Amino acid sequence: MRTGAKKRPSYRIIVKEKQSKRDGAYLENLGTYNPTREPAEIKLDLDRVRYWIEKGAQPTDTVDRLIKASGKEQSAVQHEA
Repeated sequence: MRTGAKKRPSYRIIVKEKQSKRDGAYLENLGTYNPTREPAEIKLDLDRVRYWIEKGAQPTDTVDRLIKASGKEQSAVQHEA
């Protein structure tokens, strides 16, 4: 779901019913993605992402890429600590 001002996009990563309207109500907000930051800022609740995927949710190609990037980022932070 796109949010933000004109020419300054940010996105919410959400769970929606397949038949719901594009900008309609959603089931849960899983995180945010801000591509205007350097590097791009990805905040995801990976536990909830796993929960919804186990329940049968199908992420879009873009969201799948963000989930993988977020997982790599969090594992790198854990190895540093």
